[in-house]
Amino acid sequence: MRRSTLRALKRAAELTRQNRFTEAVLVAEPVILTADRLEGDEIRAWLIGHAAEFAAEEETR
Repeated sequence: MRRSTLRALKRAAELTRQNRFTEAVLVAEPVILTADRLEGDEIRAWLIGHAAEFAAEEETR
């Protein structure tokens, strides 16, 4: 995955944690839409892995 893609995903994750979902989508959407198949698979894996983290964070609150 390109560094710029990972940086955008991490920023979007941080915005999501701050309940700023619209901004998170605006940050992540361009990199998701321009990803090739290989990077798309990496993005999907990254999102799946972090979705579990978000669910765990919510359970501990």
